[in-house]
Amino acid sequence: MEFCLADRTIETSLPAFVMGIVNANGDSFWDGSRGGEERAFRLLEEGADILDIGGESTRPGSEYVSAEEEIRRVVPVVEAIRRKSDVPISVDTRKFEVMKAAYEAGADILNDISALEDDDNLAAFAAEKKIPVVLMHKRGTPADMQKDTSYSDVFSEVGGYLSSRAEYAVSKGIEPSKIIVDPGIGFGKDIDGNFTLMARSGELCGGRYPVLMALSRKSCIGSVTGRDVDGRLAGTLAADLLSVLHGASFVRVHDVKETVDTLKILSVFEKIRFGRKEDACI
Repeated sequence: MEFCLADRTIETSLPAFVMGIVNANGDSFWDGSRGGEERAFRLLEEGADILDIGGESTRPGSEYVSAEEEIRRVVPVVEAIRRKSDVPISVDTRKFEVMKAAYEAGADILNDISALEDDDNLAAFAAEKKIPVVLMHKRGTPADMQKDTSYSDVFSEVGGYLSSRAEYAVSKGIEPSKIIVDPGIGFGKDIDGNFTLMARSGELCGGRYPVLMALSRKSCIGSVTGRDVDGRLAGTLAADLLSVLHGASFVRVHDVKETVDTLKILSVFEKIRFGRKEDACI
């Protein structure tokens, strides 16, 4: 599998790219994801294809932070990674100022939970620099997004929104090949909605864009398994596996090593499934 960045093409032999989460803030919903360069390099050693750096928590109930504070948290981590590695770096931000500073420090990908809605300058900047963008669906803000989780047809509504935001991105000069869509698991959806989107991940936007699934340790996993956030690894791995089987091309995860192992098993399974047995287990 391949994906084009602004200046190079990245590849993975696995069925999906593994994006490791580095939360450079103290307010993420799972403290195991918090950290800076030390966590980033650990995830890289565990096999992450991409590192996703975030300086603003988007957990339910969280409040947004200023661009200045976000830059203070994110840019030093990007700089530290770049001094030692050319791993693709994604930045989880809604703000032009943050993305510009992170790009100048060496970041490659914009991961925007607002799908380019919150800052009018982001789309033009991404187009100019040929930065790939992740466009995510959500309702409201993290402070209130779980107050309205009802849809008449969650798949059609989420897919329609993402298609419209992708069209907007293209209208601003972003190449279609640089667009990734994210259905926004847990961002204004109930359990049935989350699992519907998971089961039909590859069908979003008619399959025109690669899909990123961010399921790791989220409350929908806990609602099904009855586990708190520390006990949701097994449920997360199952959910990611099923999402990739149903078409997801990227998985954004806290637990890189375990996810890589899971996808290695899936890779062998698919070789067997499609009649390519040379690398299978004996």
